[in-house]
Amino acid sequence: MIGMLTRLFARGEPALSAANPRDAAAIATLHAASFRHGWSDGEFEQMLGERNIVAHRATVGRSLYGFILSRLAGGEAEILSVAVASARRGRGLARALLNLHLRRLAGLGANAVFLEVDEDNEPARRLYQRAGFREVGRRPGYYQQGRDHAATALVLRRDLV
Repeated sequence: MIGMLTRLFARGEPALSAANPRDAAAIATLHAASFRHGWSDGEFEQMLGERNIVAHRATVGRSLYGFILSRLAGGEAEILSVAVASARRGRGLARALLNLHLRRLAGLGANAVFLEVDEDNEPARRLYQRAGFREVGRRPGYYQQGRDHAATALVLRRDLV
């Protein structure tokens, strides 16, 4: 009976909430599954303990399905990382996390938000474009994609005021 209820609730909508240092291991695991160079549990635990870090997570029960992490400084914020589990991609979870996160950053006094995205990452670029981000710079060769290829990072900005 409990197994059936667990499976039923696992299909539910993820709950969005603030992340904290106790989430470091799960966030590191999702980050490693999502990016070529994953950050360690320790790195996430340290960041999540910093006062100028804002982080949100998407969970169903005890399972993490997404997160977003930013650093606040001087009235601006930089989104450091966003990831959604492959099983939940394409369902609006990243958009929901981003919208919640941007509202929180604005509430904490951020006037503008910056981020970098691989120019080849079409789903992420669409997400940010729909959220009102615009390109303000480029970093050629920023993302190493193998021995012979490095992709350009697009620097995006969104004003919150």
